[in-house]
Amino acid sequence: MTTITRFEDILAWQKAKRLTLAIYSIFNRNRDFPFRDQIQRASVSIMNNIAEGFERRGDKELVRFLFIAKGSCAEVRSMAYLALDLGYITEKQFNDMYDHSLEISKMLSGFIKSL
Repeated sequence: MTTITRFEDILAWQKAKRLTLAIYSIFNRNRDFPFRDQIQRASVSIMNNIAEGFERRGDKELVRFLFIAKGSCAEVRSMAYLALDLGYITEKQFNDMYDHSLEISKMLSGFIKSL
């Protein structure tokens, strides 16, 4: 097993960063500012909570922040449904967003169980 020495080494963080960049790209021209801001904040919250929890240097704190990150994954998926229903994204974009956030959530669950 590889020892993780910095949060940037955490695969779930790397995937969360890619998801965040995709969400910023998809919604960068969206004029529904409250919606856009919320889905962007939720995606940023995933990666930032992984980072913050790791930097606190304790498994109990890390687990707490990983659960918060999982909650933000669910928020992204919930908002993806709304974005699809409102016509803000295509079905392919929805599926990609949904699948990526679910994959990250599962990775976080595995990480939590390992701690």
